[in-house]
Amino acid sequence: MALPTVADSLAGRMETLHLLPLAQGEIERRTDNWIDQVFAGRLLRADRLALGADLTERVLRGGYPEAVARVTPRRRAAWARQYLQAILQRDVREVASIDKLDQLPRFLRALAQMAGQMCNHTRLGAEVGLDGKTAARYLGVFEQLYLLRRVDVWSRNGLSRIVKTPKLQFTDAGLLAALLDLTPEAAQRDRIPYGHVLETFVFAELLKLASVAQGQYRLLYYRDADKVEVDVVIEDAAGHVVGVEVKAAATVGERDWRGLTKLRTVAGERFRMGVLLYDGAETLPMGDGLWAVPLSSLWGVVP
Repeated sequence: MALPTVADSLAGRMETLHLLPLAQGEIERRTDNWIDQVFAGRLLRADRLALGADLTERVLRGGYPEAVARVTPRRRAAWARQYLQAILQRDVREVASIDKLDQLPRFLRALAQMAGQMCNHTRLGAEVGLDGKTAARYLGVFEQLYLLRRVDVWSRNGLSRIVKTPKLQFTDAGLLAALLDLTPEAAQRDRIPYGHVLETFVFAELLKLASVAQGQYRLLYYRDADKVEVDVVIEDAAGHVVGVEVKAAATVGERDWRGLTKLRTVAGERFRMGVLLYDGAETLPMGDGLWAVPLSSLWGVVP
């Protein structure tokens, strides 16, 4: 349904809802909200663990109902490519006047290569022969089509060493995997691109959970001048924060806690919890509000 024009805006008589792809909790018919629970000091229990190849398949599938309904990775990827083609050939015309539509597929693939990274318009444009201003405009078009989000950095007032550049995140890991031609086999061979898609998967899950949570939350990220980073920082209306790090491995090490430890120090009394989501089966307390938790706890149950 098209949004009404100013003449018939229905101001005060309508509410606009953003319909995102399915969350894993919806697919599994779960009702507990991970974000609400973690801000209350509770972690959900992953009673149906998704590990290794099972987790990879779920990540590359994404959340679009049409992709979820297809049985094989090949058919899911084929649907994703057709969906993206339809957006580029049809939907773009509905939201913007683009002179060079033939550049959009290359630009979207360039965006996919930068998923989870800081958004540099000049660098993006150079990938496909566009200036920074045009690249920023094209990026805005894809945001209007709900394919991706620019994620702002979290900071406390007066912190001058915090990087200000937003980060680029896609809203569905399945579409990102299709753009990267990432199959389950390729994900096992090369963990670097899979790590980016996994971070996208977690961001997308948190985005969906935030949209239906009881509380009001913003999804941000942390990065300082020393390049210490936290993948996602969830901030509630009172300014309290929960840090979320994502790791594709089944084990955790000391270096994995660098970002969350720094966030805990910087946030001070605003810090509520730091959670490292990983491809392991155990929930591990690491002390002082830090936890290593199975990634599939995102769609778990209250213990």
